[in-house]
Amino acid sequence: MTSAPRIESLRVKHARLEAEIDREVHRPHPDDTHVTELKREKLRIKDQMARMAARH
Repeated sequence: MTSAPRIESLRVKHARLEAEIDREVHRPHPDDTHVTELKREKLRIKDQMARMAARH
C-alpha cells in the first residue's frame, strides 16, 4: 500500500477510535481501562501517521 492510501486508512481508524472513546466516556459507567486502551491505540496510530508524513 502506498503512503497516501495508508495514511488515509490510519485517519479513518483514528476517527473511529475517537468516536468509540466518546461513546465509552459518555456511558453511565464508563470502563476506564477500555478507554485507556483505546487512547493508547489512537496515539499509536497518530504517531504512525506522523512518521509516515515526515518521510514524504
